[in-house]
Amino acid sequence: MIPSSLAAALTGFGFGLSLIVAIGAQNAFVLRQGIRGEHVLPVVAICAGSDIALIAAGVGGFGAVIEAAPMLVTVVRYAGAAFLFGYAVLAARRAFRSSALIADTAGASTALGATMLTCLALTWLNPHVYLDTVVLLGGYANAHAHKWMIALGAMIASVVWFAGIGFGARRLAPLFQRPVAWRVLDGAIAVVMAALALSLVLG
Repeated sequence: MIPSSLAAALTGFGFGLSLIVAIGAQNAFVLRQGIRGEHVLPVVAICAGSDIALIAAGVGGFGAVIEAAPMLVTVVRYAGAAFLFGYAVLAARRAFRSSALIADTAGASTALGATMLTCLALTWLNPHVYLDTVVLLGGYANAHAHKWMIALGAMIASVVWFAGIGFGARRLAPLFQRPVAWRVLDGAIAVVMAALALSLVLG
C-alpha cells in the first residue's frame, strides 16, 4: 500500500503537469531556446524556479491575497497581453523573412540578459500562472492533510517538464537546419502568442 504522503506527492506531480503541459507562451519560448541550444540552463532554471516559488506561495496561503485583490490580476492581464502581442509581432516578422535571413536568425546569438528578461516577462506577466499555480493548486493542496507533499510533487513536475522540453528539444535541431522549419515554428509561435494576448484582453 502506498503511504499517504507519497500518494499526495504523486497527486501533486500529476496535478502540476496538467497545469503546465498545455501549449503556451512560456513553453513555446523554452522549446525555441532548446532547439537553438542557447542559454537553455538559465531559461529552464528561471521557469522551474518561478514555478517553485509560486507553488510555495500558493500553498502558503498567498492565493487568498490574489483572490482578495482582483485589480492586481487585471493589471497583470493587460500588461501580459501587450507583451505577448509584441512578441507575436516579432515572431511573425521572423517567419516572413527571406530564407537566408531565417537561417541567420536561427543561428545568431541572443544576449543572456535579454533572454532572461524575456523569459521572466513571459512567466510573471502571465495572469494564468497566478490563477492556476497559486490559487487553483494552492487551494487544492490546502484542502489536503499532506499539502506540502502535494506542493513537492508539483514542484518536481515543473522541474522535469521544463528540463525535458528545454534539453530534449535539441534532438529536433537537425530538422531545423532547414529554414522552412524555422518559418513554421515562428509562425506557430506568433499564432499562439497572439491568441493568448487576445484571450487575455477578452478576459
